[in-house]
Amino acid sequence: MNTPIAIHLAAALYAIVAGDVQLAPPKGSQLHRYLGRSWMVAMLITALSSFWIKSVMPLWLSFGPIHILSVWIIICVIISTTAARRHNFKQHKLYAVGAYIGLLGAGIGTLAPGRYLNQLFFGG
Repeated sequence: MNTPIAIHLAAALYAIVAGDVQLAPPKGSQLHRYLGRSWMVAMLITALSSFWIKSVMPLWLSFGPIHILSVWIIICVIISTTAARRHNFKQHKLYAVGAYIGLLGAGIGTLAPGRYLNQLFFGG
């Protein structure tokens, strides 16, 4: 496993677990804020590290459809963080939950037969 994939996988796994835990505590609590900040950083690392991973279905250079999701995740993190700072919690929740759903969808997609993580985890 090369370094960009290792960084991407570690950040994504943290973001999945932290995102799940993030949904439990009362919103606005100190735990929610600290965990949310670390989750946003993990999401950015996940999205940014994807640009060093070649797509199996390139559309342009080595970038594929999944890289469009990476750009969208960066936008969601920026909008969600800005919304929280401005106390627009409806928008904050919308973009944070949307980013989390995108993360889960991308994660499920990487486990499809023939994909690298499917081979790594299941030997398929």
